Amino acid sequence: MPEQGLSSYGSYGSARGVNRRALLQAAGLGAGVLAAGGMVAPRAEAAGPAEGGSAPAPLDAASAELPLTGGPDFPIGLFWPPHPYETTLARYQEMADAGFTFLITGNYQFDARSAAYALGLADQVGLKVLVAGDPRIEALAQYLTVTDDRTVPSSITTADAASWVRTALGSYTSHPALAGVSVYDEPSRVRFPNVGALTAVVRSAAPGLLPYANINRGNGASYADFVQTYVDTVKPALISFDRYPILTGGIDTDYFDTWAIVRAASLTSGLPAWTYIQSTGYNNHRVPTASQLAWQVNISLAYGCKGIQYFTYWTPDPARGEGYTQALITTDGKRTPLYDAATALNTGWLRPVGRELKPLVSQSVQHAGETPLPPGTTAFTPDDVVAAVTGDAAVLGIFAPAPGTADDGTRHLLVVNRDPDAPASLQVRLAPGRTAAVFAPATGTYAEPAAAAVLSLQLPAGEAALYRVESN
Repeated sequence: MPEQGLSSYGSYGSARGVNRRALLQAAGLGAGVLAAGGMVAPRAEAAGPAEGGSAPAPLDAASAELPLTGGPDFPIGLFWPPHPYETTLARYQEMADAGFTFLITGNYQFDARSAAYALGLADQVGLKVLVAGDPRIEALAQYLTVTDDRTVPSSITTADAASWVRTALGSYTSHPALAGVSVYDEPSRVRFPNVGALTAVVRSAAPGLLPYANINRGNGASYADFVQTYVDTVKPALISFDRYPILTGGIDTDYFDTWAIVRAASLTSGLPAWTYIQSTGYNNHRVPTASQLAWQVNISLAYGCKGIQYFTYWTPDPARGEGYTQALITTDGKRTPLYDAATALNTGWLRPVGRELKPLVSQSVQHAGETPLPPGTTAFTPDDVVAAVTGDAAVLGIFAPAPGTADDGTRHLLVVNRDPDAPASLQVRLAPGRTAAVFAPATGTYAEPAAAAVLSLQLPAGEAALYRVESN
């Protein structure tokens, strides 16, 4: 799960930083898995298709009905919650107050009792929970192979795996907060068949829960093949990935290429795309500023993101040796400026804007005023929504109604300041016959459509504006 944080390339390149999975393993998960409840197998699974390719697929029917991926609310999650000694009602209220809607268990919460206790607190404050690191499910994912081929070493039958999963989930299903279970974090390509088998087992045992997994990052054709193979083999409920672009030497411009690849796979498959944003400093990555937090969120939204997750919430213990400096909460439980920044971002912008964009489908994402273009990006060209863009660099995301829903020609336009560190001034000329109304997140409403054909924007660093663009 998001524990890996710091990016790893997996099977298609060398790692930069820390593997998130190492956070799980450093917490003693491996030993806990092998010791848990008799683990002997008893006898008894950039430019995307909307730009010049095939039409986007309808949202996966199963995903549309699951917790977090379904419903109108935009999921805002956190990774690395308070550790067991700080797992209190006050701490969970603190997370809810910051605008988070769900958390992924971790930070030494890797047994049924601590996960159930966390669920009980989440019940009281209205948070949802994805349970990560349950020893029984972790054993199936990491140490065994789910298959009915009895010649496979260290294998367990599908029926026996289902029995384990049902037993594991039985520890949690009394809690309304339970949204799903983490099946695997950053699987290598060779583990895709097992992740797929286990995902199918979770679906069968608990069809109302989200089987969650997260993949790592990469670039280019090899990564596109990696993502498509993951989708085809695992048949996940969503595509979640992590890439952390706030480096000590500047912004990692390969970030856009990764997003473009995931966006294309999301549109083709109809699966929602989720991502992690960097909210901590660690090896070769600096602590992001408030505007850099907003920039990551807004770039992700422009690329069609349907779920934002923070890596990390609580600062990981420095004894781990990965160079973590600070996240939203320090290792000793104090709020940092990032907590206030995230609270304002989540509650004042992401929650209302995400609710507007969640049911829509990314039609295009283009970079205007940027030379040279970063890898994997598409240059702005006039279309039937926007005729011209002048001024400072910006990223423009255009969104259409989902396939199978009524379409009167209305589009939504998200204009993002390309610079995470400086304000931008730009002008967006609408296509003939178009008018635009700006969204006010404080009220959740759109202003009356402006008569002017040119939108003049003054965007603070990393920020964005959302418009509903209609035909006259």
